[in-house]
Amino acid sequence: MEPGVEELMPRLLPVDDCDLAEDFDPTVPPRTPQEYLKRVQIEAARCPDVVVAQIDPKKLRKKQTVNISISGCQPAPEGYSPTLKWQQQQVANFSAVRQSLNKHRNHWQSQHLDSNVTMPKLEDEEGWKKFCLGERVYSEIDVLSDNENLGIDYIKVGFPPLLSIVSRMNQATVTSVLEYLISWFGEKKFTPELGRWLYALLACLEKPLLPEAHSLIRQLARRCSEVRVLEENKNEEQISALNLIICLVSRYFDQRDLADEPS
Repeated sequence: MEPGVEELMPRLLPVDDCDLAEDFDPTVPPRTPQEYLKRVQIEAARCPDVVVAQIDPKKLRKKQTVNISISGCQPAPEGYSPTLKWQQQQVANFSAVRQSLNKHRNHWQSQHLDSNVTMPKLEDEEGWKKFCLGERVYSEIDVLSDNENLGIDYIKVGFPPLLSIVSRMNQATVTSVLEYLISWFGEKKFTPELGRWLYALLACLEKPLLPEAHSLIRQLARRCSEVRVLEENKNEEQISALNLIICLVSRYFDQRDLADEPS
């Protein structure tokens, strides 16, 4: 070691001068305590003063910081606030769906997927958006093709959240796909395809919630409240779907500060 380093970093295990064998080889396992400590000194002297970690940025998650907002949801438009009885019934139905899914998960996992079903890899955000929403919704294509009556093209319309599909998704995949769809929903309109997948993913989300999932579902509920306020035509079916998601987040997952208060 350099003298300056020796002064700033005094030895925690000082090694007195000792008679080491002439054939002492620091590359072989030490045979005595003195040889071991001497080998440590030699290795420490060879360490560089500055070490830079080699990090692959592709392996880093895009969003690693979990921000939990305490702000609530915007009130429902006048005349569209769900009753307490309706909310309680939705929570009961949702609970029954979750219990059934957990009970029969192994059965559905064993079912073969159709040959046209290829689930994207965990980190494939764009692939999951297209898989769930379909290229038409994802790319915002409104024009139907001439061969639309030939059969359902799931590549275009998206794969529904079949039990044979969602039962194969572990919690990391459920959370990631939920994050991908909420991110998409943050700038896009609400669609039936999106609603079906959000409901299915919430049904697969295990309790107690991890901090990341906790933040995600709160973000989802607030976004639903924003969209229903901005809904110009007040489509009852769409507002009902948005109410349902807010209800499940607030009352089933215990985010009570986000709940709709019955009028």
